[in-house]
Amino acid sequence: MDYRFSRRHEAGRGEHGMGSDMFGHAGHDITLKMPVGTIVTDAETGQVLYELLVPGEKILIAKGGDGGFGNMRFKSSINRAPRQKTPGWPGEKKNLKLELKVLADVGLLGMPNAGKSTLIAAVSNARPKIADYPFTTLHPNLGVVRVGPEQSFVIADVPGLIEGAAEGAGLGHQFLRHLQRTRLLLHVVDIAPFDDNVDPVAQAKAIVAELKKYDQSLYEKPRWLVLNKLDMVAADERAARVKDFVKRFKYKGPVFEISALTREGCEHLVQAIYQHIRAQQVAEQPPVDVDPRFAGSDNPGP
Repeated sequence: MDYRFSRRHEAGRGEHGMGSDMFGHAGHDITLKMPVGTIVTDAETGQVLYELLVPGEKILIAKGGDGGFGNMRFKSSINRAPRQKTPGWPGEKKNLKLELKVLADVGLLGMPNAGKSTLIAAVSNARPKIADYPFTTLHPNLGVVRVGPEQSFVIADVPGLIEGAAEGAGLGHQFLRHLQRTRLLLHVVDIAPFDDNVDPVAQAKAIVAELKKYDQSLYEKPRWLVLNKLDMVAADERAARVKDFVKRFKYKGPVFEISALTREGCEHLVQAIYQHIRAQQVAEQPPVDVDPRFAGSDNPGP
């Protein structure tokens, strides 16, 4: 938001050299604060210059100019009063595009009013706007989910998708990039829509199709099915409705049945997510070199 209205940022100008052998003071630098997850791109060439992924990281975007040499620089034993000088060198100018992709472990995906905001509020410290009409979420929401002591993960909720989102319909397509850094996608589906003419399977298939149109790599991410609002279904009908949905959706991955409103099934979902993320983190760690003399033992050696 800081850069939406303030588009030009210029460092301070240096001072001229003066008498008494004074070189002139360098201009003051300016520091532009950006959130973690910002991608800095050259607006003219489209080349990605930097990705800010570490808190407190500093990068040099544009180097300031260097001052020229005054007559003192040319003073010597045979030229005691030189009248020479050189001009300075200008600083760098860059036209940049700033894009934010939030850093989250899990992303919520689904139609408007599927219960994504209620779910993130139920399992994390996020407090998004929740209402009984679609498109209440207008910007990404991040929440930290505490699983246990020093055990947590970050979950992201983005505005709901509708059919045609990849071509610009609705709001969700503007925020799908925030899901590109996640390790897992949760496809949240309203299993009990108020309108009897709405088919949850058709809606779910439309979301998957929009995901594939937008980004193939995002489509290929691990994606779990979360059937929400089971509190709106009679207890003796739940098993049959879930079975029918999974069969018609032709889905073979993990399926979770929850009610974000009553938090039924949420704890099981959270534990499964954490175990999945933890397993990925362990797999990404580089192997530890083991001394051949200690191979097969619990002691890796010195």
